[in-house]
Amino acid sequence: MSTEPDNPTEENKDLEALLEYLRDSRGFDFTGYKRATLERRIRKRMADVEVERYDEYVGYLEANPREFAELFNTILINVTGFFRDADAWDYLREEILPELVEAVPDDEQIRVWSAGCASGEEAYTAAICLLETLGEETFKRRVKIYATDIDEEALAEARAAAYPPKAFEDMPSELVEKYFVENGRGLAFRPDLRRSVIFGRNELLQDAPISRIDLLICRNVLMYFTVEAQARILSQLNFALRDRGFLFLGKSEMLVRHSDFFTPVDIKRRVFRRIPRRNIGERVQAIGDAAFGDEALARRHADLREAAASIGPVARLVVDSQRFLVDANNRAAELFGIGPADIGRPIQDLEVSYRPLELRSPLDRAFETGQPIAAGRVDWGEGSAERILEVEITPIAGVGQPPAGAAITFADVTEFARLAAEHGNSKRELETAYEELQSTVEELETTNEELQSTNEELETTNEELQSANEELQTMNEELTSTNDELEAMNDEQRRHTEELDRLNLFLEGILGNLGVGVAVVDRDNKIQLWNANSHDLWGLRPEEVEGADLLDLDIGLPVADLREPLEDATSAGAKSTDLTLDAVNRRGRAFKCEVRVMPLFSASQGLFGGIVLMRELGDSGIV
Repeated sequence: MSTEPDNPTEENKDLEALLEYLRDSRGFDFTGYKRATLERRIRKRMADVEVERYDEYVGYLEANPREFAELFNTILINVTGFFRDADAWDYLREEILPELVEAVPDDEQIRVWSAGCASGEEAYTAAICLLETLGEETFKRRVKIYATDIDEEALAEARAAAYPPKAFEDMPSELVEKYFVENGRGLAFRPDLRRSVIFGRNELLQDAPISRIDLLICRNVLMYFTVEAQARILSQLNFALRDRGFLFLGKSEMLVRHSDFFTPVDIKRRVFRRIPRRNIGERVQAIGDAAFGDEALARRHADLREAAASIGPVARLVVDSQRFLVDANNRAAELFGIGPADIGRPIQDLEVSYRPLELRSPLDRAFETGQPIAAGRVDWGEGSAERILEVEITPIAGVGQPPAGAAITFADVTEFARLAAEHGNSKRELETAYEELQSTVEELETTNEELQSTNEELETTNEELQSANEELQTMNEELTSTNDELEAMNDEQRRHTEELDRLNLFLEGILGNLGVGVAVVDRDNKIQLWNANSHDLWGLRPEEVEGADLLDLDIGLPVADLREPLEDATSAGAKSTDLTLDAVNRRGRAFKCEVRVMPLFSASQGLFGGIVLMRELGDSGIV
């Protein structure tokens, strides 16, 4: 049952235009694929590239040639595996292959075709089954496996014959150890056995089939095609197989509508045998009456035969070669109103010659050819008495002469026609139901494979997320460790700050209680400390002078006189100097200022700078 609409919408026309573009530009003919599956897969790819319309996607393909590969990978769902549907493969290995091997002469090759092989697991599974049946030496000598697909990327993977360990989860471990070896890409099919498997590109709808095949494996391929395309493919597969050959399909493919190509061997495991195509000729059988030796007995038998013919259920007329009515049995007389007076009259003078149908032309052909003529079926009667009659004209041959007459029979096939019509309706309804069931099964299988493919993608994404999560966890642990170190350093810094604050407090207390102005400068005469007594003397606050050059201050003290003492204190000699200078305090009162300039040493830096002690002469402060 085709999935294409009778009146395609504009969108369907755009889809058909896209399929024609793919066929003409890249040689991939998807026009035989089911439209529902194609629309779903193409829409998925269009969503990935953020394109909404089919005609826009054609333009996107023209501008981005690499998109063709992505689109084909999306449409061609390569979901396969080793010993997929293990029960079916067990049946093939245990029941079919021994029969097949026995049927093939020892001097002939056993030829296998895996159509739609995807990435090759199915072809290698068939090879393993034959290896188990024949043994390695016989397998290498007699078996040739042809594996085909239209996906070049999948074929390249199949030719490499190397698969990750995860691909062998459903295969018995003893078979893996026996037929696979490790290489850099995973586990590879043994090279000495690999030579018996040949991979190539073949499009089932377009390319010629491989011939003289004994076992044809085409699993879960037909379900993607329309009914018309399936019929063409199955005709090709029928041609490819030898008479002794078997067809092995997927679990969703039943061949209900194509029983003229294959007959089931085991419908549950989807194994079928090819039906040979032969022309069957018709056979002609002649029946003669036996002669009786006794004349009286023959007369009685003749009367008996005549009476039996008269009461037969089939209406029958007999005419001679001159077209005169010779006999009419009871049923014919009843149906067509023929009486004794009509016997011996020309048939063309009777109503029965043109009702219920024209008899003269078929009678002429029967006499000319000497062969029975089927005149067809006609309706006769009205209302509840209406019947369907099947009319046949059979020449009656004389001994060594042209036909001496003809028998015209009107068989009542009303009930047969009714039963045939009911049978036809039932068959059509059953075929429709089967088609709907088949379509549903195929859709479910396709959806299941898409879900399986999506599940594998999600598993890969989950593994990537798990890896990222582990990386983040590691980084979190590193950050936690760094944070602990920073907290320890912060505690240490806090402790040092508290000690410094305590020392500053002591220093401020000491300097404040000395009763003299104190100015601490570095070796560049930049003021580092300025105590409260200095503020009282000169009127400048500590924050105003810290970092300023002492010799640049504009205060009541003649600071220029301090240049030389400061150089003496901060130079290599590091000596102290006592001075008495005329000064004016912040209140404008003149006084004698006693100044002492001393070097300042640091335990870590050595000579650091100088200390200038200032007090009013006569003040009780300590200098």
